[in-house]
Amino acid sequence: MEAAAVTTVIVVIVIILVLLTILVKSVLVIPQATAAVIERLGRYRATAAPGLNMLVPFFDRVRARIDLREQVVSFPPQPVITQDNLTVSIDTVVYFQVTDPRSAVYEISNYIVGVEQLTTTTLRNLVGGMSLEETLTSRDQINGQLRGVLDEATGRWGIRVARVELKAIDPPPSIQDSMEKQMRADREKRAMILTAEGQRESAIKTAEGQKQGQILAAEGAKQAAILAAEADRQSRILRAQGERAARYLQAQGQAKAIEKVFAAIKAGRPTPEVLAYQYLQTLPQMAQGDANKVWLVPSDYGKALEGFARMLGAPGEDGVFRYEPPADTGPAKAPEEDDASIADWFDTAPDPEVAKAVRAAEQVAATPVPGPLDPAHPVTPPAGNTELSDGQGS
Repeated sequence: MEAAAVTTVIVVIVIILVLLTILVKSVLVIPQATAAVIERLGRYRATAAPGLNMLVPFFDRVRARIDLREQVVSFPPQPVITQDNLTVSIDTVVYFQVTDPRSAVYEISNYIVGVEQLTTTTLRNLVGGMSLEETLTSRDQINGQLRGVLDEATGRWGIRVARVELKAIDPPPSIQDSMEKQMRADREKRAMILTAEGQRESAIKTAEGQKQGQILAAEGAKQAAILAAEADRQSRILRAQGERAARYLQAQGQAKAIEKVFAAIKAGRPTPEVLAYQYLQTLPQMAQGDANKVWLVPSDYGKALEGFARMLGAPGEDGVFRYEPPADTGPAKAPEEDDASIADWFDTAPDPEVAKAVRAAEQVAATPVPGPLDPAHPVTPPAGNTELSDGQGS
């Protein structure tokens, strides 16, 4: 009995194990963004979707699990020969996604290796028709052509190529050194051109400034010369007018003095002795000139004075001739009044025209002169002569 019980327990355990194994093999759980290719007895049966899937134990099996997410594969540098026989190393990065798991499993043995080899051959075909300079400057064109060829070729593999990028294009070291020298020479050339252009612009601006400065200096000198000439003319006119008025006043003074002297002489009734005495006092003054070397006094000057007294005077009780005024002499004649036409000779007020010219000159001198480099106030050379003021005349 004990042996039969042990045997029964063993059989039950085996049956339970078999049932557990069948249950485990009948259930298949697929994660999200993953697909499984199911084969039954070696032939394709279905593609398991994400979630819970039921299998027939010992008949169905999972051939491969495929990742449905977009994958990024970076391929090692590939040597490529350009059209000008230069070998360059190109690193590529391919972004692709499996859209049909069945084709990715049954149409190609290893789709990643297939994408790599297809990328290498296509890249060599494209770069082989370009020069090194075109290869370095045509990355977008190469990327677009690579993507088109790969997407078309991998479509039957159930793969969609999203994009292809050239990560690096490395020319040979000697070519890199030559390119660096060429770029350095180009930069130095551009720097020299910019320096020369700057010097040219500076020279132009300097010459323009000198030109404007000379124009302004010449204009200022012209204005100053005109003002100086006008001032000299006005000063000469005023000086001449002043001299004229002074001479007139001096002549009037001399006339008044002569009238007073003669009136005093007439009133004093001089004798010949007085006239002789006055004559002798005048002789030293007449001899004071540097050009007067010798003076001769006439011996008969007394007789001349006596005749003059006899002619103008009458003998007194003592027998001496004295000057007698005419009997019919009327009242003293009043001095002649000044003519109205010469009244302005003695006007000391400043000339309004001169004052106006002075104010105009001061206003011109106080006006700020704009600089030749000021864009807000450009300096324009004068087109012709500029009138100074209304007060300037001939």
